[in-house]
This record gives sequence, structure tokens and C-alpha cells, in this order.
Amino acid sequence: MSESDSEILEGTQGSFRDKIATMDDQGKRAWIYPKKPKGKKYNQRWIVASILLAILFITPWIKYKGEPFMLFNILERKFILFGNLFWPQDFHLVVLGIITLIVFIILFTVIFGRLFCGWACPQTIFMEFVFRQIEYLIEGDFGDQKKLARQPWNFNKIWRKSLKHIIFFSIAVLIANTFLSYIVGVERVKELITDGPSSHLGGFIAMLLFSGAFYFIFAFFREQVCLIACPYGRLQGVLLDNKSIVVAYDYKRGEPRGKHNPLEDRDKAEKGDCIDCKNCITVCPTGIDIRNGTQLECINCTACMDACDSIMDRVKKPRGLIRYSSEKGIAEGHNSIFNARAIAYSAFLTLLLILLAGLFTLRTEVEATILRVPGTLFQEYGPENYSNVYKIQLVNKTRADLPVELKLETGEGEVIVMGGPILVSGGKVVESNFLLVKPKTSLSSSNTSIIIGVYSEGKQIEKFNTTFIGPNSLDK
Repeated sequence: MSESDSEILEGTQGSFRDKIATMDDQGKRAWIYPKKPKGKKYNQRWIVASILLAILFITPWIKYKGEPFMLFNILERKFILFGNLFWPQDFHLVVLGIITLIVFIILFTVIFGRLFCGWACPQTIFMEFVFRQIEYLIEGDFGDQKKLARQPWNFNKIWRKSLKHIIFFSIAVLIANTFLSYIVGVERVKELITDGPSSHLGGFIAMLLFSGAFYFIFAFFREQVCLIACPYGRLQGVLLDNKSIVVAYDYKRGEPRGKHNPLEDRDKAEKGDCIDCKNCITVCPTGIDIRNGTQLECINCTACMDACDSIMDRVKKPRGLIRYSSEKGIAEGHNSIFNARAIAYSAFLTLLLILLAGLFTLRTEVEATILRVPGTLFQEYGPENYSNVYKIQLVNKTRADLPVELKLETGEGEVIVMGGPILVSGGKVVESNFLLVKPKTSLSSSNTSIIIGVYSEGKQIEKFNTTFIGPNSLDK
């Protein structure tokens, strides 16, 4: 933005950065009453929100081979993603996946700003397309809500407020149970509901805490989540540059502002296309004036775009006074979303995706951990052999029951499993002890490197390197 452009905006905006829309002059919370938006972008957001809400509420009920399609059971350290089982042994994949997601968010924000916040963030979807819709239905649009808030506590106000908050809490309970379904499974949640609070006191308390948190956020905290609590909003300040695509006001075309007069030629009057109707402010869920430029509070919800387009239609001016663009695009008249930083992030993201895909491809069906039993040394096993005692832990990452056999891959010796053959049930963890017996004549030192193969139905599924301990006299 040039110095002259900055001077134009400064003259029309005043000291807007000295205060925020959600706080009054006394420093108290100023309640936001946004006008119900309507328009093309709003209808598109309705479609996206409906799809995401349907996915959220339907997914816990979907089963794949008898297991949930998605599960994040941190209590039992069991995770299922798109039908694939994951255990703590796959933690490196989780960490790499989180790193990849962070890089994707950074890249996406560098190019498209806070587009995620306005279109896909759960906070925005629940607030704008669930809770606020109920509020519009019960209390009316923004003007009726303001009027109701100023009224004394009469019957009309009591029943409307009471009904709204009862429905709000009921929806919060539904959301809480849905999120619990992703943690413990929908069957477990049904047990908590049908058996009653006394039978599952811990689960009932957890459900109440979740419900209370959701109710507080959507009934009272609202846009403050985006302004105060959300770390992604803070990241925006360091990730955006003048080429990032955001919801932007075309000050080149809109300034200087002036009230609309149908009998006036605005070009001759040296007025811009903005008629200062303030519709872009009344529909904003965070209460900002987008004409002041990109601000921390803006979640790119496009409500101001629809509002401005409808006004431009009325005054017979082209749409797009507020549109998706960049600061450089507004100043120069064209957008270029790819720059050196975006290309670098894209290359790094591509490498991470290739690495993640490779690790998923190489991921084994059964993972084994073999350790010598603590506190044990070698023992004589008959007059001609020594033995070591080992513990094996097997994680079956599939849903099928797998019989497991152990074989010594290097040198002479025999594996003897204590307690009989090993059978690892699908999705379970099994531990067992076994003896490794080696002839005395096969040992040349007190520490002999060995490889133990893990087989299932004749197919090697993993091999493990360990050591066999013998007497110190072998080192002499």
C-alpha cells in the first residue's frame, strides 16, 4: 500500500485500532448482534457446513470390520483412522502426521489467510449454522435481539431466553456425547446413557464437563474464542504477507466514501463506490469494519462480501467492492498467490507427504519387542546347552487372529515358548516368555549377537536383533 493510499484510509478510518468491537468505553464486554447474512457465499457456506456436520455426527456410527471407522481412545492408547488400527508403537507416524498438518496449515494460511476459520472451523460452523440459527428463530434478527436485550424481564423475555438456553444446553449435550463417541466409542456412550449416571459416574461427570464447556463457549464466550483463545488467529499475524488472499476491501475503488444519492453522478462528485451504508459491519460476527483493512478479528467468513454485493446491486455498481484478494492485488489490480515462501513451503510439504506415505506403506501388521527378562542370566540347559529367558510383546495391528512362531535366524539353537503356542487376537497386545537354547559349542563369547524371526503362518512378519548371554570364561 502506497503512502498516499495510507493517508486516504487514515482520513476515513480514524483511530479504529484504539479499541475493539467487543469492548465498550468502560472496558466491559460489548455483546455482538450480527445481522443474519444472506447471499451466494452464505449459501455455499451452508452447504459446506451441512456436509461437515453430517460427517461429524454420522462417522461414530460407522463400523468397519466390527470396529469404529474413526476412534481416538487416548485412555486405552488405541486409535483407528479410516478403519486402520494404530497403537503407541506407531507414535512416530502420529508425530510426523501432526508436523505435516502444521506445515499444511502454514502453507494454506500463507496463500489463503484464515479461509479455514470462516468455512471449516468447528467453532464457526457450530456458532453460525447451529446456535445462532436457533437464536434468530427464537429472538429474531439483530434488531429484535437488541430490543429484547434492552427490555425488562417480562414474560416475553423470560420464555424466549429460557427456551433458547434450554435448547443450547441440549445441543451442547449432543455435541459432548458425539465427541465422547470418538474417544470411547458409540457403544460405550450408549451404555453410559442407558445404564444411568450411578453405574458410570466417571463417564457421566466427563459428559457433564464436556457439555458445560460447549454450552459456555456457544452461549456466552462466542466470538471471544476467535479473538482471545484461538492460537491460529495469532499465527495469522506472522504468516500473512501482502500476497495472501484474504477478504479485502477495494479502497482504490471505494474511497472516498459518501452517502448514496440516486440523482447524483458519483464520478463528477469525486466519490468512490462505497456509500457508507455500514451493512458490512452489521453482518460481521466479530463486529469489525473490513474497510479498515486486514485485522486479527477477521475470520474470512464472507458475510461482508454478500452484504456489500447486495448493496452494489441496488445502486447499480459492479460487485466485488469487498472480495477475496490480497493487499498487493488491491494496490496493483492483479493477484499472484505463489511467491518464494509459498513455493518453499509447498516443496517441504510434498517431501513430508512422500515420507509419511512411505512409512505407512512400510508399516508392519505385527510389531514385536523382545527383551531379556530383567535380573536373569544364562542357565545350563542340560549338560551341553545354555539358555536365556526372554520376554516378547506382540502388537497385532490387524483385526484377524494371528498365530505366531519364533525362529532363531542365526547360528545353532532352539526357541522354546513357555505356555504353548502364541496366538495374538486382532487388535490386541500379547506378552509371553520364551527360552532360547544354544549349544555350548556354538558360543565364542559371553555376548553373542542373534536374530530372532517372528513368523505367522509360515510368513516372516518381523525380525529382531538381540544378544545371547553366556559365561565370562568364553571371553578368555
